[in-house]
Amino acid sequence: MKTKKTALYILLVYIAMQLSSIFIIKPMLNIAKMINPDASQMSLKIMAISWTSVFTFFIGFLVTVLLILRDKGFFNHVFKGAKSSIPVSILWGVFGFVLVLVGQSVATAIEGAIGIDIGSENTAQLTLIAQASPIFIIAIVFIGPFLEEVVFRRVIFGSLYQNMSFFPAAFISAIIFSAVHMEFEHLLLYATMGLIFAFLYHKTKRLLTSIIAHTMANGFVILIHFYAEPLQKWLNTMAQFIYLN
Repeated sequence: MKTKKTALYILLVYIAMQLSSIFIIKPMLNIAKMINPDASQMSLKIMAISWTSVFTFFIGFLVTVLLILRDKGFFNHVFKGAKSSIPVSILWGVFGFVLVLVGQSVATAIEGAIGIDIGSENTAQLTLIAQASPIFIIAIVFIGPFLEEVVFRRVIFGSLYQNMSFFPAAFISAIIFSAVHMEFEHLLLYATMGLIFAFLYHKTKRLLTSIIAHTMANGFVILIHFYAEPLQKWLNTMAQFIYLN
């Protein structure tokens, strides 16, 4: 009973965290103006969004961790059988990152085949904010994946799994995970990631596994966007070298 209450509280904290930014963004914008009076309006908005996200994510992370610490059985009794060891769970997390890359490639190919534009507007916006305000990286690469795995895999998928088999529980939680990202044209892309994260959690029975895969996936996206230009130059150089030889 206590674990069910903890799951509900964590879900409510996550919802409150998402909604609170509506009320915090304006004060953050005013603070940004005071600190940087000569900055452009666009720069101020980016700063405000970055600071708001880091602040709300950190508070959400702190409250979530405190709720988990109060309930020692929160991660127990979700699955039957023994959990994988920590080293094995870490290895599955790294392998899971590879699975996510493959899954994203397949989903992107399918979306492209049915006429959906390749590329996520949400990802592009987040990367732009991260480039302008690097502190934002903490929120989207580290805190975000932790909170999303706790909410969508442990709370939602874990609760559904108590009443149904793996596939419907994973499918429903993946669709919810996808919908929350508010890019419905890329529903397949996000749902594929959600299914893979649910599989990893179910496979090792440790949330650590899906957190590792999710963190690596987000970090990889940021890294690619940050170094897209020099990476393209390097690839062109290598292609020329191979051609000439």
